[in-house]
Amino acid sequence: MPAKLDDVARLAGVSPATVSRVLNGNYPVAAQTRVKVLDALRELDYVVNGPARALAAATSDVIGVIVNDVSDPFFGIQARGLQREAADADLLAIICNTAGSPADELKYLGMLLRQRVRGIVLTGGAPEDPRHQTATARLLAQATAAGTHVVLCGRPAPPGVDVPSVSFDNEAGARALARHVLSLGHERIAYVAGPPANTTTTARHDGFRAALAEHGLDAAATVHGDFSRHSGFEAAVGLLRGHPGVTAIVAANDLMALGVVAALRRHGVDVPGEVSVAGFDDLPACVDVVPALTTVRIPFERGVRAAGRAAGGRDRLAGGWIEVELIVRDSVARPGRGLPAR
Repeated sequence: MPAKLDDVARLAGVSPATVSRVLNGNYPVAAQTRVKVLDALRELDYVVNGPARALAAATSDVIGVIVNDVSDPFFGIQARGLQREAADADLLAIICNTAGSPADELKYLGMLLRQRVRGIVLTGGAPEDPRHQTATARLLAQATAAGTHVVLCGRPAPPGVDVPSVSFDNEAGARALARHVLSLGHERIAYVAGPPANTTTTARHDGFRAALAEHGLDAAATVHGDFSRHSGFEAAVGLLRGHPGVTAIVAANDLMALGVVAALRRHGVDVPGEVSVAGFDDLPACVDVVPALTTVRIPFERGVRAAGRAAGGRDRLAGGWIEVELIVRDSVARPGRGLPAR
């Protein structure tokens, strides 16, 4: 028969009210008394599973991982790495998929807080909306005050919040990529950016524009996608309709770049013979597409495993930037004739 709160109180030699205070953590209890209650909880195996045991231990064996889109390989790779790190520590990773909704991101943060998870890893670019940043900061402050290990992976901390972050140098990577395209002689370069008002979009776009500015150039055209393959395809179709002579298209991530390649192929444009294409992230598919995609490699495995260890409380995260690497393959060559006139 499952142990009851009265059984715990009797074994610990305290009142049931004191046991409740230890479980809920909402009232100060003397350290020696708290130890007696926790020992009794363990001995009686009080509430083997569920929130009450998490409260008794002042933490749970769960890590919450919030991602933008688990079907996107970028986030899928991160979720897999974090789940593996959690499993190595005998922890359970719960993946929360926001589908790009800032409101859902806040909702999941609140739900994870109510479950008193051991750690939270918030991945991907952050919305730059001040109201969202303020709401996020409030929830993250509540989490850290409750003893939850909060780690940001691929995004900066909101203003006023001091939590560790695994930061990839998106701006430097985009600058290096654009410099490579420019070094081959391209001057009419179009850019497929990510969604507006997103920290990853802004950093990569800033790096791209900085490299062009070094050569006294502006982008021949800039269009926004949502980091999906479909949006890259649609962006390329739009460029085909109105921007003849563009000799290179740089996309803010690999999925959009793969969509660009597919659209150009469907319209009979040779890559890279007529138009060069480059991406960012170095997803596994980049080496399988023809031509293999020139891109920027993000060390996902290193980053997410560090984030997972910190979220589980097994390691302290020093923070700082993780360098990225330009990967030169076959999809970028010297300028061809460019996008045809339509």
